Amino acid sequence: MKNILITTFDMEVGGVERSLISMLSNFDYESYQVDLMLYSHTGDFMSLLPTGPNLIEESNIYKTFRMSISEVIKTGQLSIGMTRLLAKYRAGIGKSAETGYKQMQYMWKYALPFLPKVEKQYDVAISYLWPHYVVAEKVKAKTKIAWIHTDFSTVDTDIDMDVKMWNKFNHIVAVSEDCKQAFIKKYPSLKKKVMVMENITSPDLVQSLANEKVENPMDSDPRFKIVTVARLSHAKGIDQAVRALKLLKVKGIDQIAWYVVGYGGDESMLRELIAANDLSESFILLGKKTNPYPYMKAADLYVQPSRYEGKAVTVGEAQILGKPVLITNYPTAGSQVRDGIDGVICELSVKGVVDGIERLFNNLKLGKHLASNCIKNDYHNVKELQKLYEIV
Repeated sequence: MKNILITTFDMEVGGVERSLISMLSNFDYESYQVDLMLYSHTGDFMSLLPTGPNLIEESNIYKTFRMSISEVIKTGQLSIGMTRLLAKYRAGIGKSAETGYKQMQYMWKYALPFLPKVEKQYDVAISYLWPHYVVAEKVKAKTKIAWIHTDFSTVDTDIDMDVKMWNKFNHIVAVSEDCKQAFIKKYPSLKKKVMVMENITSPDLVQSLANEKVENPMDSDPRFKIVTVARLSHAKGIDQAVRALKLLKVKGIDQIAWYVVGYGGDESMLRELIAANDLSESFILLGKKTNPYPYMKAADLYVQPSRYEGKAVTVGEAQILGKPVLITNYPTAGSQVRDGIDGVICELSVKGVVDGIERLFNNLKLGKHLASNCIKNDYHNVKELQKLYEIV
């Protein structure tokens, strides 16, 4: 029986974490012994972890990567705290509008000398979330696999550092074909390492959880209800959604309510934007929800206003629930929605979102057509795991 290690940050509520739970829930534990290394044993999804994998004891040093710099220093990890400050400083040098990716990249790179090695040797080590320095540098394994969940053509990273790290891996798994092609375009030298394995979906579980009883203000809202499930971050474009709803109101389409399930660093900015546009009664932040599916089920339309995605787990889940879907034309959009068949792809702009919503609001027949095609589709894809077993 082969030993497999899977590493990731934590089990906070998010699409990547949901996809990992789906994969772990469908894994072949009769053939493989799986250890799961979470850098921090935190997050609302901890209770959803299946019993199949062995959860490795938490490390106090690795746990610091989900803490603020001040919290790290208070724990006495001064060396890690200094590397975090250095990473923040270096990432801030330059003209990038979003420094988060580089900061995380430098954070792990600079911290490597102070991180303990994983003592056990594995047949296969899987790093499920970028940056992949722990498996690259601190794990002994015959085969190393790294996952890609985002469109790397849209994020600012230190390419030279990245290539050195990626070259430590035997295989790189992208969650969609478009995601793969975007990665290869940025890192052409890594082309032979990259394969596609879609996120494992569990339609039966999604549909079952959608029927769970929750306190949901959408149930009593008579308006046309839009829902988005996403992290409150620049990438997800929730600020564009707020501006789009304002323009719809200006155009006289005021019987729309937009609900957002999620949390993140942009929450304060978004609340100010909502208030400034007088949308407090119609653009509603519901916060973090372990089970977002009852909110999806109650919606008339699911909208993903993202600036970039690898392959949005939530879009597929909305389709499983038979919802008409509108997504912006981010580079990998075509790998998720067949425009006009099981969803609509609109221009990636505030105007594009406005036009897309207006089209579906005024054409309920189109929405029913999209929903009908989603219901007819078979979203079971556990066979995707066979691709992983073959390289293992």
